[in-house]
Amino acid sequence: MAFKLDGKTLPVDVAFTSNGINYPANWLRLTTLDEKKAICITEEADPAGYDQRFYWGVDNPKKLADEDSKDPISGELLKDSDGNQIVIEGLKTLWIRQQKREAGAKLAKSDWYVVRKSEKTTAIPSNIQTYRDAVRTTCATRETEINAVSDVAGLKTLIDGTYDSDGKRTAGITLWPEEVS
Repeated sequence: MAFKLDGKTLPVDVAFTSNGINYPANWLRLTTLDEKKAICITEEADPAGYDQRFYWGVDNPKKLADEDSKDPISGELLKDSDGNQIVIEGLKTLWIRQQKREAGAKLAKSDWYVVRKSEKTTAIPSNIQTYRDAVRTTCATRETEINAVSDVAGLKTLIDGTYDSDGKRTAGITLWPEEVS
């Protein structure tokens, strides 16, 4: 659902101000439709055509970079119970974390070779070692590619890739190496 106030879309989980009153980021999630209507917020079906991995709604991109969390009213930086700055992670951080998870899953399949070498000094087959090195190199390359994008549309294009009229991939994030057995 999209929420609108004075003709403008209100992103969910973002604080907003109406008629001089500051509303917290979770207000839209916690209130009833009647409570929203009381301050002239309308509820509309989300229009089709946006990718929820990258956008909150049509023409409403998620944040690309990490941001320090701030109190919506005072603007002061928010700290956790240990006094550390709370950071709202941006898309780059989230997609880089995903690359590391994928690399870890790919490496996990051949981890037993590493354990065997450690326990029994049995050599890791060269094709397995080459593959493992390629996974780590590809992960680092993918992280660099993600960090190089300058906007959300560029990140989406990088992740999704581009294809010609025959469906052949013409650009996009570096592909993972072929698995070996």
